[in-house]
Amino acid sequence: MKENHKLNRKIITFVGAFIVITITIVSILVTGCNKKETNPPAEQTSFSMRMTDAPGDYDAVFVDVIGAEVNSDVNGWVALNVKPGIYNLMDLTNGKDTLIADGQVAVGIVSQIRLILGTNNSVIVKNVSYPLTTPSAQQSGLKLQVHAELLSGIAYTMLLDFDADKSIVETGSGKYMLKPVLRVVTKAISGSLDGIILPLAAQPAVYAIVGTDSFSTYTDLLTGKFHIGGLAKGSYKLVILPKLLFADTAFAGVSITTGAITNMGTITVK
Repeated sequence: MKENHKLNRKIITFVGAFIVITITIVSILVTGCNKKETNPPAEQTSFSMRMTDAPGDYDAVFVDVIGAEVNSDVNGWVALNVKPGIYNLMDLTNGKDTLIADGQVAVGIVSQIRLILGTNNSVIVKNVSYPLTTPSAQQSGLKLQVHAELLSGIAYTMLLDFDADKSIVETGSGKYMLKPVLRVVTKAISGSLDGIILPLAAQPAVYAIVGTDSFSTYTDLLTGKFHIGGLAKGSYKLVILPKLLFADTAFAGVSITTGAITNMGTITVK
């Protein structure tokens, strides 16, 4: 009897340990699965940064651009695809500008930008070249305050307007310091088109056509929504090509405005 009692205790202990191990394994698996879950990526739009200059009394002003970033309320600081180089600001006067960076930025608010300059900055005064030193506080990047709201499907450009005359300080003994003074202007450079097409079974291809150019998308299978972004200002033809059993539909004279979303409402095809 004592031996049976001891055996039963061993069996109970083993079963209990097995249950604990099983629960632990299940917990680890569940935790592992939860860690794999990620939030859907933020919707993004096209963003570019261009540089221009107000005239200054110098033969040339060379700035060494090595990086550009934007601070988004969605993703924080985001590096753009910079076009590194030494740019002569005197070549960018009287309405001229040049692309220095571009990329995709999350739809939302851009609150700051950071322009990162290298060490190869210089100014030419009366045919003599002088190096431009940069204050230590700006060596990690020149931060500029902005407040630009980016909407879905609309491309934006940010213009950095240097004021060379105010940006260069003569410190004496033939030395010059670069303390950039810039004005920042953000503007939309395209518009977009959206709407809903029913019934859902139509599942059409949707085209926005202007001249010989066309831009296309498909409706969402669950909602019937469509969205075509990056459209230049102009008058478009909207063409809807459903699957079989539904008729093609077209709308002429659809106006696209820069910085705005043209909503076609709900369109029912038959």
